Amino acid sequence: MSNRTENVHTFFCSYPIVSTIILINIVFFFMFSIPALLFNNILKTLIGFNAAIVQGEYWRLITPLFLHLHIGHMIINSVSLVLFGAALEKIIGKWMFLVAYIGSGILANVATLLFAPIMYKHLGASGAIFGLFGVYSYLAFFHRHIINRQHAQIIFAVLTVGLMMTLATPHMNIIAHFFGFLSGAILAPFVASHPKPYRF
Repeated sequence: MSNRTENVHTFFCSYPIVSTIILINIVFFFMFSIPALLFNNILKTLIGFNAAIVQGEYWRLITPLFLHLHIGHMIINSVSLVLFGAALEKIIGKWMFLVAYIGSGILANVATLLFAPIMYKHLGASGAIFGLFGVYSYLAFFHRHIINRQHAQIIFAVLTVGLMMTLATPHMNIIAHFFGFLSGAILAPFVASHPKPYRF
């Protein structure tokens, strides 16, 4: 959404929520990449697993948002946060951004629980990432002084590509992606009711 020219320290100070999420993603990825039995056992208790959630392990609705299958998966989601999340954190504020991100991710995982098979397992932040695009879409339609036509075209182009890749890629959690976007759009009037102008 914007060209990044900050160094790491400046970026972290300017976008603390996005930076913290990315840092958690990186730490968790490398921690669970260590071939240690303890870490592997911990990972098994954190991934999304519908059968376990039904049994009361409700933390699995949120912990998958910070876990990734492979380094490419983690990098794509983290880069998406840098490019699109940073601007949105400034537009709606850091705490409303956190509500939008975590809220969209949780609702996407709830949808996965409701509509995917009972033995379905999943992990990844893509539902939350698509939720950000749901918020952006709301802004593009109802706050055009914040998201002008040029930026709206970029958002919808990226969203279209993302949805096409969702449908074309095997083993993708289609439910989480679509419901993540829908959840972001539903949350948007509450988290983005007073957006602030941002210079992209």
